[in-house]
Amino acid sequence: MHVGILGGTGPLGRGLALRLADGGVAVSLGSRDPERADALVAELVRRWPGRELGIVGVANSAAAQAEIVVLATPWDAAVPTARELAGSLRGKVVVSVANVIVKQGREMLALAPPRGSLAEALQAALPDASVVGACHHLPAGPLGDLETLLDADVLVCSDHPEATEVTMAMLGVVEGLRPLDAGSLDVAGAIEAFTAVLASLNVRYRVRSTLRLAGLENLPPRGASSR
Repeated sequence: MHVGILGGTGPLGRGLALRLADGGVAVSLGSRDPERADALVAELVRRWPGRELGIVGVANSAAAQAEIVVLATPWDAAVPTARELAGSLRGKVVVSVANVIVKQGREMLALAPPRGSLAEALQAALPDASVVGACHHLPAGPLGDLETLLDADVLVCSDHPEATEVTMAMLGVVEGLRPLDAGSLDVAGAIEAFTAVLASLNVRYRVRSTLRLAGLENLPPRGASSR
């Protein structure tokens, strides 16, 4: 499996790249500035000696050549970046991880994108790609620290069932993450907006909370979706 991360020098992008690489995935960490991406990869390798981290720092255009592409830019740059690289993303699984939220005082507030969610806006911008929403509730800090044990559910949604399965398989290599099929992109707006609630709780209680759902201990085998 080869994963490219566009905007991978941000906190969530670098954390996801680190966890995937530690799970044996080949990762191309992309940036508008490939030298910055290369320097970050060198820093990650130095920080975690003895780990076989298959990460390379590249330009976003090179990361877009990967088998699966994660769009980890800031939310307001996601659609422009996708349109710029639409040719390379044609036919690919493109994973949207950003949340359209802003800080107001001590609270985080969700904004409503014109199409209801950022994931749906990306699907409209990339009609020839299979857009998946995922990873919205993962805290970047713990994700980027390999000594921190993860225990989190990841809600995955898409209008393309095969893309959902591919994304769940990708996330399944990360120890401590449980990917869950949350349905179509129609639910992406609710998933993205709930991130503002978690972020506000983190600010209020000075924690880094994750999402963990009860009552799902005995799930059917992957691939037995009720869709």
